[in-house]
Amino acid sequence: MTASRRVPWTLIVFVVLATVPWVGSRYDTFLAAQIVIDALFAVSLNLLLGTTGLVSFGHVAYFGVGAYVCGILMKTYGVPFVLAFPAAGLGAALFALISGYFCVRLIKLYFAMLTLAFSQIVWAIAYKWNDVTGGDQGLPEIPYPNLDWINALPGCGDLRISDKFYLLTLALVAISLAVLHRIVRSPFGRMLTTIRDNPERAAFIGVNVRAYQLAAFVVAGAFAGAAGALYGIFSRGVFADYVFWSKSAEVIIMAILGGMDFFWGPPVGALVIVWLNQKITAYTEYWPFVLGAILLVLLFALPGGIVGGVHALWTRLRGRGRA
Repeated sequence: MTASRRVPWTLIVFVVLATVPWVGSRYDTFLAAQIVIDALFAVSLNLLLGTTGLVSFGHVAYFGVGAYVCGILMKTYGVPFVLAFPAAGLGAALFALISGYFCVRLIKLYFAMLTLAFSQIVWAIAYKWNDVTGGDQGLPEIPYPNLDWINALPGCGDLRISDKFYLLTLALVAISLAVLHRIVRSPFGRMLTTIRDNPERAAFIGVNVRAYQLAAFVVAGAFAGAAGALYGIFSRGVFADYVFWSKSAEVIIMAILGGMDFFWGPPVGALVIVWLNQKITAYTEYWPFVLGAILLVLLFALPGGIVGGVHALWTRLRGRGRA
């Protein structure tokens, strides 16, 4: 199939998602918003996990920093969203630069454990610094941004404020994913893949491996912070639980389940995890056991992730068709 005849599936998916406030219920919009935000969070992690080969157990720290920066600026200081949102990404990137400077000096398990240590430091600060973060009470009632300008768009005048914020979130996530996709496909992204496959050889040919890993760390942290900023407004509050280590485990599962070798694998993993979590909790109190069993089956049946399994099946069918 030539490039001119390729179906723009990505554009079609985002157009379909944009119709949710009109064709779905309020719950559908809520679920779609959570999936979209988690998709950005998972893709930001996969820049480290799948592209660079760095296993981070503390990626939630940058998610939490972005959520707190945006929440504090908007609620405490009345800063408009148009300034608070990029500030959240910059704040998370700055913290990623500081923590990453120490983390990338270590390798494999030591790197992973040091990222976990930094995330626990962030959690402790968020939990204890009552005057700024609200401590264990968090920052409830984060205000929605001013979205009156959306009323000028066709058919948007009668939408609820939550629906308007969903559309804004979808647009920002779409732009963020487009930028991340460009980064992964760029010479910088290909160099990260080279480092992942053979860091010794990359260093031998003169590549500054640590500098590239630190740059990937900062970029991943910035987009995780953007996801955190959106999540804080979406959930109408920022709490210390957002930076607890279990949130990192959840996003790692999203990336691996969807297929960390594919750019669109983590969003698929986010879709499956969020949807299963919502559906299973509605039917049984033993949802952790049921969810864990389903995930085990999926991971054993599809070791390359869901997208990897679909890709392998499509390649096999196409090969048979040609034969």
